[in-house]
Amino acid sequence: MKITSFNPMIITKDADTLIALFEALGFERRHKKTGINDEDISAVDMKHPDGFRISVVKADKIPQDMTTIRMNVRDLDEALAFFNERGFTNAQGEKITDTGSSRATMVVSPSGFTISVSQHIREEDK
Repeated sequence: MKITSFNPMIITKDADTLIALFEALGFERRHKKTGINDEDISAVDMKHPDGFRISVVKADKIPQDMTTIRMNVRDLDEALAFFNERGFTNAQGEKITDTGSSRATMVVSPSGFTISVSQHIREEDK
């Protein structure tokens, strides 16, 4: 499995406050995606000049903030098979979120640890 990026992701109802905190720490907004799963869910990827990255996701339907790992991979199906073999399950059941530019889902370990796995759709993938 080829991993193309790996960083923390924080899912929160109060994304603006959290984004402002990381901007005060020197992070810059690099990429924003809105309307994820046809809902009011948005994701902002941020990068620090020293190379550190963090993703902040605004999601209103969560009971509390959640921290997970964001892992971008070259082949989502291969990654999901890898995690399934190790007891992880898809948090969305069988659903895969497809935004047109990426395919993604969150997998959950038997103990509750989560990883958000995403594949960016490249021209050669189409």
